[in-house]
Amino acid sequence: MIFRLIFLLLFLFFNGFSQHSKVSLTVLGTTQDAGAPQLACKKECCASLSLEEQDRRNASSLALRLGDTASTFLFDASPDISIQWNALIQREQNNLAGIFLTHAHMGHYAGLLHLGREAWNSNQIPVYAMPRMKAFIENNAPWEQLISLENINMIQLESNRTVSLGLNVQVTPIPVPHRDEYSETVAYWIQGPNKSALYLPDIDKWERWETAIEEWIAKVDYAFLDATFFDVTEVPDRSMEEIPHPFVVESVKYFAVLSPAEKKKIYFIHMNHTNPLLNPRSSEYQKLIDEGFLIAERGMEFSL
Repeated sequence: MIFRLIFLLLFLFFNGFSQHSKVSLTVLGTTQDAGAPQLACKKECCASLSLEEQDRRNASSLALRLGDTASTFLFDASPDISIQWNALIQREQNNLAGIFLTHAHMGHYAGLLHLGREAWNSNQIPVYAMPRMKAFIENNAPWEQLISLENINMIQLESNRTVSLGLNVQVTPIPVPHRDEYSETVAYWIQGPNKSALYLPDIDKWERWETAIEEWIAKVDYAFLDATFFDVTEVPDRSMEEIPHPFVVESVKYFAVLSPAEKKKIYFIHMNHTNPLLNPRSSEYQKLIDEGFLIAERGMEFSL
């Protein structure tokens, strides 16, 4: 009898460990909101893209898969959500268990339209959002129709308050400074049973945040950080004061004091179509790798 009990306990332990070991994050996209090529862009960065390269340059989003349950949560509902989800389910079974929104800029919530009756016509998919973001969806067309037709179920988040998803997986919204015309902006701290990640695709400037980004890098195993623009020269016809982000060259200088191990945690993400980091053959890409940093690519998977 004692041996049967020990066997049962070992089975439960290793079965649970097996499920936990499969908790993972998958990168679904790495570009700025509008992807690439962008509408009416005649620059080399868009005109020279092959069909294969175009297919890979989806807007930034992550998928969190909860082990053998096949429950999958998305971080941001990008305009490319259909392509991203279909690519994900081709790899293994996935059930959309919820969506966490960062803020109300087009690349981060526009994909919700694909849950409506003109498309999937989903049933009560949980959508997690901060108070202003939630109110924006509830009080504006066409988004409010998703609620009235019960395609989605809005769940309000609170700053720095953790949501438990099961299998020792927790998600915490972290407020960050950004252009908050319609909603507040958050990053997400995603904690798995063994490792954790920070998803921070949009922020104004590191020095405008009351929290030191290096503290977060030290706390997590993976840091997906805003790399919208490589430097100030990328969009000369736009005022960078109107669209502030940490330039990659600024971030590299800012993170120069980090150890090689800390630098290896950083995956630059959310790159504008003009950003040379989207091109693995560019000198800027290679220099960043030589500096000890990493660049997110669609399809990358990380164990949590």
